[in-house]
Amino acid sequence: MKRTILLGVLAVMVVVLSAPAMAQDMIKVRITNVSKQIISPPVIASHSAKIRVFVPGSPASTELSMLAEDGNPLALATLLDGSDEVLDVKVADGPLLPGATMVFELESRGRFNRVSAVGMLVTTNDGFFGLENFLVDRSSRNERVSVPAWDAGTEFNNELCGFIPGPPCGSPLVRDTDGAEGFIHTHPGLHGGGDLSPSDWSWQNPVVDIRIMKK
Repeated sequence: MKRTILLGVLAVMVVVLSAPAMAQDMIKVRITNVSKQIISPPVIASHSAKIRVFVPGSPASTELSMLAEDGNPLALATLLDGSDEVLDVKVADGPLLPGATMVFELESRGRFNRVSAVGMLVTTNDGFFGLENFLVDRSSRNERVSVPAWDAGTEFNNELCGFIPGPPCGSPLVRDTDGAEGFIHTHPGLHGGGDLSPSDWSWQNPVVDIRIMKK
């Protein structure tokens, strides 16, 4: 009888002691759009240091190009979800409007201590916000990161509505690749050389504010 009671007490202790550890495996990632641009549904992932969603100065992957050119998150999310070096992947249900905030919950533990997040600035040729390979500091309960706009380098920034998916244009799946830079770099913004007014659609970096909160 005593042994049964003792085992029951131990079982309760295991549940109680493991509950905080389970909570520590989750982080909240709060993304706020501080630009004038609508941002396509963001993709966010927790992963190991071996994953690089993008590398400044290097060509964009096909999957990232699909997001940066047309706001399509599915190929990139599928690629990340299939990797053993990725723990958790989330895709927003809809776009992130100017001034709006989205909150994601992600698993993060052990070697999966990095966070990346991307989403297209939809009234551009191939612009996107990008948090890449950010190391989560477990000693800090709340971290804040200011995130710039990047240029995927896969299209020429002609600023013409015939090549831009977002409002006021509405031209997805059409690309002007002649003169594309060929590598990822900080986006220069909109300069009014095409159909878009910089006063309506351009920005100053950062374009996104990200807060990472630990439970």
